[in-house]
Amino acid sequence: MKLTHSHYEQISDCFPRHRGNVNICNLDILNAFLYVVENGCNWRSLPEKYGNWHVVYMRISRWAKSGALDRAFYKLQQKEILSIKVDVVSMDSASIKVHPDAVGALKKTGSNQSDDREAAETQRFIWLPRVIG
Repeated sequence: MKLTHSHYEQISDCFPRHRGNVNICNLDILNAFLYVVENGCNWRSLPEKYGNWHVVYMRISRWAKSGALDRAFYKLQQKEILSIKVDVVSMDSASIKVHPDAVGALKKTGSNQSDDREAAETQRFIWLPRVIG
């Protein structure tokens, strides 16, 4: 799926204004992100036509942290331009058994890595967005 200029104009207010010298437009960044989502490839495997993979990754990362990406895709789904299904899987030690050394158990030498309770309770998610239709 590729977004067109008319699609982008409907969601352009979700993204921050460009500052400085910008070589890749937001529409190309979004299309590169959709390519990665659809094909399940690594960022480094992004075709050259989308530009430098690191630039694309960093801009998508900033948009995701600021919430701009969520707002944009919410608008796209509301206008029925794009439909996305996100599968989220959460795993913890109750469902998968591993060796005690792999989970930060006390070792004979060194400090205990699991002393920080907040870090030990942080849930890690595996998410897989899929473009539908």
